Amino acid sequence: MRIYKRGKIWYIDYTYKGKRIRKRIGQSKNVAELTLKDIEVKIAKGEHLGIHESQKILFEDFAKQYLEYAKTNKSAKMYSLNVVNLHALVPFFKGKYLSEMIPQEIERYKTERLKNVTPASVNRDLSCFRNLFNKAIEWGCVNTSPMKGVKLLKEPPGRLRFLSKEEISALFRELPSGSKLIVFFALHTGLRKSEILNLKWTNVDFKNRMIIVEKTKTNERRIIPMNQAVYEQLQGISLKRNGELVFSDEYRKNLRKNFEGALKRANIKDFRFHDLRHTFASYLVMNGASLKVVQQLLGHKDIEMTMRYSHLSQDHLQDTINKLNFSNEMAQIRHNEKSQRTLVVQPIDIQGAAVAQLVEHLPSKQMVAGSNPVRRLDNKKLPLGKHQSLRTGFALHLETTGREKSAH
Repeated sequence: MRIYKRGKIWYIDYTYKGKRIRKRIGQSKNVAELTLKDIEVKIAKGEHLGIHESQKILFEDFAKQYLEYAKTNKSAKMYSLNVVNLHALVPFFKGKYLSEMIPQEIERYKTERLKNVTPASVNRDLSCFRNLFNKAIEWGCVNTSPMKGVKLLKEPPGRLRFLSKEEISALFRELPSGSKLIVFFALHTGLRKSEILNLKWTNVDFKNRMIIVEKTKTNERRIIPMNQAVYEQLQGISLKRNGELVFSDEYRKNLRKNFEGALKRANIKDFRFHDLRHTFASYLVMNGASLKVVQQLLGHKDIEMTMRYSHLSQDHLQDTINKLNFSNEMAQIRHNEKSQRTLVVQPIDIQGAAVAQLVEHLPSKQMVAGSNPVRRLDNKKLPLGKHQSLRTGFALHLETTGREKSAH
C-alpha cells in the first residue's frame, strides 16, 4: 500500500483480494494518507476479524429479496405466511435502512400492531422479522439484528379440542364412505389435511409399514408408522388405486361439505378438521406415549407446541399414581422403632445399699448369666429415704416388647 503523486494530484495504490487498485484522491497529501489508512483498517476488519461495514439497504428492498429466498427454500404454506407477515411489516418500517433499525422501533411496532390483531399474530410477524435479519447477517448486509433482546408477547394456551370416543362413533355414522376413510386415516396418523390430500403411493411403504410425508408445513420429511388398522385400510384402497395420489377424487370429493354436515348431524360443536390431529395426539398421550414421541409424530420443531398435551398425561396418569401406597410399610417401621424403646420396670436383687439404676437394654444382645449386657446411663447413687432398709429395689431399663419377660 502506498500513496504517490502525479502532477498536483495524489493517488492511493493498494491490493485487495489479489487485485491491484489505484484511486485518485486529490491535491491533499494528508487526505490521501488518511484514506489509505482507512482502507487498510477496513481490509483488516474484513479479513482478520470478520467485521464488515453494513450496507445501505432499505427494509422494503431487502423484504423482496427475502421473499424470493422463502419461495425457493420454504414450503408453499410457510411462504404464504411470510407474504402475510411482510404485508404488515413493510408499511411500518418502509424508508428505514436495515443498519439503522433499533429495538425501540420494534417495540413500538408490537404496541401498534397489537391494537388490531392477537398476540399470536404479532409473534408470527416478529418471527418473520427475526428470520429476515438473520438472513441479512448471513448475507453480509448487516452486522447485528435489532431483534436482539426483543421478547415475544405472551400467548394464551393453544386450542385443544379433541373428540370423545362417543363423538368419534357419532361422526363415523354420519360420514359418507369416501370422507369416512379420510377421517379414519387422519385419526390414526395425525397428518394435516394438506398432507393427507397430497400423499402419493410412492410415500407408502407396505413392506416396512411406514408412511413417508414429504410435503410438510416445516418442509422436512416425516415418517409415520402404520398400525394394523391403517395398513388394512391402505391395502384395500390400493386394490383399486386410480392415479398417483392415495386419496383420489373418489374420496376427496365434497370433503369439506361432507365433514361439516356430519358434524352438524352428529351434534358435535366447535370442531374443525385440524382438530382430528389434536384427537390423534391426545389419545396417544392418554395411552402413555411420551411428549417427545408425540412431538416427533406431529412434526413439531419446538417441544413447546407439544406441551399443550402435557396436562392430559398428568390427568390420565393420576390413577396409576394413586395405586402407589406404602402406608403399611411405613406403619410397620414406626411400630418397630417404637417397640425398641419401651420402658418396663423389673425387680432386681441388690446386695448392700439400695440404688436406682437407669440402664439401656440392647435388644440385639441376649442376657447371659454372670454377664452385664447393659450400658450405664447414670451410675449415681440416689438416697431412698424410708426404703433404705429394703434389700430389693427396682431398675428401669428399655426392653423390646413382645417378648416373654420373667422376673429375676
